[in-house]
Amino acid sequence: MSEHEHAASADEPTSEKLVELAKRRGYFFQSSGAYGGVGGFYTFGPQGAALKGNVEDAWRDRFAVAEGNMEIDAPTIMPEPVFEASGHLDGFDDMLVECPDCGESHRADHVVEDNTDYEDAESLPIPEVEEVIAEYELVCPTCGAGLAGQAVDAFNLMFATNIGPGDSDPGYLRPETAQGIFVEFPRLKEYARNQLPFGVTQIGRAYRNEISPRRSIIRTREFTQAELEYFIDPEEDEPDLESVADVKVTLYPASEQNKEDGEEIRTTIGAAVDDGTIASPWVAYFLGVAKPWYDAVGVDMDRFRFRQHLSGERAHYAADCWDAESEIDGNWIEMAGFAYRSDYDLSKHAEHSGDRFTIFKQYDEPKTVERATVDPDMSYLGPEFGGDAQAVVGELEALAERDRSAFDGDTVEIELEGESHEIPVEKTGFAVAEQTEAGEHIVPHVIEPSFGVDRLVYTVLHHAYREDEVAGEERTFLELDPEVAPTFVGVFPLQNDGELEEAARDIAADLREAGLSVTYDDSGNIGRRYRRQDEVGTPFCVTVDYESIEQDEGGVTVRERDSTDQKRLAIDELPETLSAIRAGDLAFDDLEE
Repeated sequence: MSEHEHAASADEPTSEKLVELAKRRGYFFQSSGAYGGVGGFYTFGPQGAALKGNVEDAWRDRFAVAEGNMEIDAPTIMPEPVFEASGHLDGFDDMLVECPDCGESHRADHVVEDNTDYEDAESLPIPEVEEVIAEYELVCPTCGAGLAGQAVDAFNLMFATNIGPGDSDPGYLRPETAQGIFVEFPRLKEYARNQLPFGVTQIGRAYRNEISPRRSIIRTREFTQAELEYFIDPEEDEPDLESVADVKVTLYPASEQNKEDGEEIRTTIGAAVDDGTIASPWVAYFLGVAKPWYDAVGVDMDRFRFRQHLSGERAHYAADCWDAESEIDGNWIEMAGFAYRSDYDLSKHAEHSGDRFTIFKQYDEPKTVERATVDPDMSYLGPEFGGDAQAVVGELEALAERDRSAFDGDTVEIELEGESHEIPVEKTGFAVAEQTEAGEHIVPHVIEPSFGVDRLVYTVLHHAYREDEVAGEERTFLELDPEVAPTFVGVFPLQNDGELEEAARDIAADLREAGLSVTYDDSGNIGRRYRRQDEVGTPFCVTVDYESIEQDEGGVTVRERDSTDQKRLAIDELPETLSAIRAGDLAFDDLEE
C-alpha cells in the first residue's frame, strides 16, 4: 500500500531549489514584484504565513505559557531618546565599504568572509578589515573594481522617521523588540507584583537597514523576532538547572574558535556549567530549554549547534552571548541569541528618563545603616543657578550617595552640562545619619533569549526538503513536523463526481470543526494532487472514493506523506484519529484499518 520505489536522495538540497519552491507554492517571495521588487523585504504567502504562525504559536507555548511569562505587544516606532539611552544611536553599526567605480555599498565583513578564510570578520576592528581588503586585493562583488584603499565606515542600521508633522520629534523603527519591554518596566513590574524573577515576551516586527540584504529571508530589512526578557535578582535567583542538566548539546565556545584546530564540543548542559564552558547558569538554562524545542519544530539536530560570541562581536549590552546556529548548504547561520544583558538596559533607561527602573527588595529583618543625605539651601541655589537649580540638587544627591568624601572640604565640586561648579558645603545641607531600612531598591539583571522567526522558518523548510522517486517519478516533498505544517490534511474526491465532491466537502468541514487545518482539492488526477500536497508539506491526505459513499462503512483512504503508505479508516473516526496523530498521542503506523 505504498507508492514508494526509491529511497530518498542523500544529496543535500540547495537553497536555490528551496527558494524556487517557496515562490511557486506560496511560502515566501520578494515584495512589490509588480514594481521590480525591493531588496530586503519579503512577503509570506498563504503557506508561509501559516507555517510562520504555527512556529510563533509553538514558541509562545514554550517560552511564554509553559514558563509562566507575560506577553506584551509594543509599538514598532519609538522616540529618539529611547535609542539614545539604549546605545543604539552610537553602537548599532555595520561596516560599509563603497565601490569607487559603480558606487555600490557592501558589508565589508561579508566581502572579507566570502573571499578569504576569515569566518568571523564582523568581530574584527575596522582598521584590520581595511588591511585584509588591501592584503587580499578584494574587489567589488558587483562590478569587480578593486576595493583596496577604500575607507570602511560604520553605518547605523536604524530606520529614521518623524513622529507627527515636521521634524521636531524624531523617532526610529525599532531594531529589536526588546526596547519595547525595557521602557515599560516601571509598569510591567507592577503586573508582576514587584516580585523577581519574572519574564516578559514579545513577538513582533523589527527593522534594520541592512547594507546588503541577501540569501532571501535569511538577511532582510524587516523581520519578526520572538524575544523573552527575563528579570532576575543576580544575588539570589537561580534557574532550575536540574530540569535541563541532561540535555545533550553541541557547543562551539570562544576558546575553541580561537584555536587553529578548534572543534565543537559535545556535552550536556549540566557538564558545560560544571566545567565553566557556559559561565552563566541562566544562559545555560535557556539553551537547555531551546534545544529540544528546536528539535520539536523540525530543525535537524545533526546540523545545529550553540556558538559563543567572540569578544569583538558581542553587542554593546551583552556580558556574554551564545547563538543558536543551523547549517544551511555548508554555512552556519544565526537563528537566535542568548545574552546576559546584566543591568545595562534598565540602568541606562533610569539614567536618561528619570523614572525608577528598580525592584524593592525586602530584607528578612530591618537593617540599621548609615546614609549620606543633602538638604540644599534653595535660597542660595535658586539665585545662583536659576532654572538649573533642581538639576544641581540631583547632582548633589547622586554625589552624596556615590562619594561622601567629596563633602569633606569647604566646597564641593559638581559638573553640570560639562561645566564644573563649586558650591559651599554649608549650603548643601550634607549630613550622615543612621537609618533603619526594611529593604533596598535593586536594578534587576536581564537574561535575553532572542529568536529570529524568519530565519527559523527558512531553516525548518531547508531541513525538511526531500527528493525521492515515487511510482517511477521524481518527487519533491517537505518533511515538516505536523505541529508546524501549514496544512495538516488534504481532502480529495477521487474523481469529479457530484456525490464524491459533496462527501469530500462534508469530511473537510468536519475536520475543520475538529480544529485541523484542511485543504480541499479536486483539480487534476489524484497523483498530481498528492504531489502538490507533498511539495507543500501536508502530512496526510484523505481520498473519498465510490466505496466511501456506496457502503455503510466504506471508509476513506488516508495517505501518509513521508512513506506514502495508505490505510483505510472509518469516516466517523477521522476527526478523532487525525487529531490524536497531530497531538502526538497516536502514530500512523499504529492505526488499524
